[in-house]
Amino acid sequence: MSRAKVAARKQSVRPAVFPAPGHDHDRCLSDAMTVAEARCVQRGQRLTDIRRDVLGTLLASHQPLGAYEIMDRVAPRGSRPAPITIYRALEFLRANGLVHRIESRNAFVACVHAHAAGDLVVFLICERCGAVGEASSPEVAATLRTAARGAGFTPKSPVIEISGICTHCAVG
Repeated sequence: MSRAKVAARKQSVRPAVFPAPGHDHDRCLSDAMTVAEARCVQRGQRLTDIRRDVLGTLLASHQPLGAYEIMDRVAPRGSRPAPITIYRALEFLRANGLVHRIESRNAFVACVHAHAAGDLVVFLICERCGAVGEASSPEVAATLRTAARGAGFTPKSPVIEISGICTHCAVG
């Protein structure tokens, strides 16, 4: 097979940015939790019950959730945790690359993609259904790194947020 065909095939099997409305959500959640547990073990970290509950709550929704929304959704599974407990869990999950903060919404979303901590993350936020897709573009990332270096700037958290309409809402 030619290199061009191999490259085209790799591109065509990229995971969907927005999960299909009828996707197997239980498997999606289970697979992501397995990855999170493995990452914590690999780093010598503990995925405590509260951290697992917070991550599970975010994985159960493909929409960004605020800390108090997370707290309300975790509460039915036990006693209502204090806000600081949720924020500490979110801080741990962010530090371990399991959660991202959506600045424009002051909310959080689970990260189900494997990327390095300093990689450019592009969030595509649907204005209709509220779903957040995570996309990447090595070309855009390289251009932004070059521009930042040229300005003598070192990005701490290279994130781009773009609002629009997801493919599922555009069709429906």
